Amino acid sequence: MTESKKSTVSSKKGKPNPVDIHVGQRLRMRRSLLGLSQEKLSEAIGLTFQQVQKYERGTNRISASRLYQFSKILDVPVTYFFDNITGNGKTAANKLSYGLSDNEQDAFSGEDVLSNKETIELVRIYYSIKDPKVRKDLLNMIKSMAATMTGNDD
Repeated sequence: MTESKKSTVSSKKGKPNPVDIHVGQRLRMRRSLLGLSQEKLSEAIGLTFQQVQKYERGTNRISASRLYQFSKILDVPVTYFFDNITGNGKTAANKLSYGLSDNEQDAFSGEDVLSNKETIELVRIYYSIKDPKVRKDLLNMIKSMAATMTGNDD
């Protein structure tokens, strides 16, 4: 296989390259935060939604020109797609606990809690609330509920 034909598959058992997976996750996260479906994004860029799915999973590598198009449509700098990535291709987020207890971290089975679909939806909905006071009150209510559930009344 020539260098130009290698796609995203790394040399280890046909798995996608960790960098391509990370870039795809960042694409999915930003698309979800903006409330865009894969169909809407694919229409905006002139692709099929299946191609967007492959990009988001990291099974297809995103070219530089396509990444630039995504950055313009999603209103982020190109560097956004590489945030929190280390020299070995692993994400720094995989090493962070985000302040979660060991039990809470175990519940996510090693996945990056910030790229979890539920987390993205929660953040998107939270920021759709226009009144900052209402957002702050909601945050305080959630903190209070969490403290009651965990027995931590910090």
